Amino acid sequence: MSKPQIAFLGLGIMGSGMARRLLVNGFPLMVFNRNVEKSKPFAAEGARVAASPREAASRAEVIISMVADDNASRSLWLGDNGALAAATPGTGCIECSTVTVGWVKELAAAAAARQCELLDAPVTGSKVQAASGELNFIVGGPAAMLEKIRPVLAAMGKSIVHLGPTGSGALLKLINNFVCGVQVATLAEAISMIERSGLDRAPALEILTGGAPGSPLVKTIATRMTTPDFTPNFLLRLMTKDLGYAIEEGGKLSVNLATAASALGIFKQAMASGHGDQDMSAVVEQFRKSKVK
Repeated sequence: MSKPQIAFLGLGIMGSGMARRLLVNGFPLMVFNRNVEKSKPFAAEGARVAASPREAASRAEVIISMVADDNASRSLWLGDNGALAAATPGTGCIECSTVTVGWVKELAAAAAARQCELLDAPVTGSKVQAASGELNFIVGGPAAMLEKIRPVLAAMGKSIVHLGPTGSGALLKLINNFVCGVQVATLAEAISMIERSGLDRAPALEILTGGAPGSPLVKTIATRMTTPDFTPNFLLRLMTKDLGYAIEEGGKLSVNLATAASALGIFKQAMASGHGDQDMSAVVEQFRKSKVK
């Protein structure tokens, strides 16, 4: 069977890796990115480059978006030059970005008005997993559409979990990320205590990472914080955004995410200190720069 023509919108840290997995697996691909420079390598690798989301979607059977937030997603999908303006009936629309449940539901309605179906299919995993096709897709939306486009997701990931109706994937992704953000903020504080106290950092961290607190994330971030290496895998400013989105969703469910709010304050301070475009592990630097009172 021939593989569907895909429009891929957004070629950042995650999107670039995902789009390359589609190319490696033989999917015909047209890409769009607001910064045209990020699109140029894909032309050399066999993709077509579109001048707008609308052009990218004009021949597509599947449209995938992977961008930073609600506003960026909205700008790609809606409007005269948006992808939905050119989407033909039956096109599969996949929003992989980490966005709010409210926006996902609005986008699903807009897609339905074009006789298309939307899946919210955010991912867990980061830069390395995107490049290697080892992402985990958490999906909300029509089960029949998921089965139709499953081979597309399978080319980019190692697992695909259907959670339920539209918005289910978006909600769980925000829950996942707020738990991660809390762990990263907690570890930053823990490392600052170790470093300021005079404890031997290496064996102290072996106790933390090898014991009950030692989640896979904590182990990875501990290495980045202590190297230090803040090369972006997951941008600090995006974790800040995700914590805010999660708090908003929690409020709608009458759940006060107090730990997320505390972590958000720590990440906002890191943003104010100029670390927004570094890896989220750079949240530790604010404690190293501040004076011990």
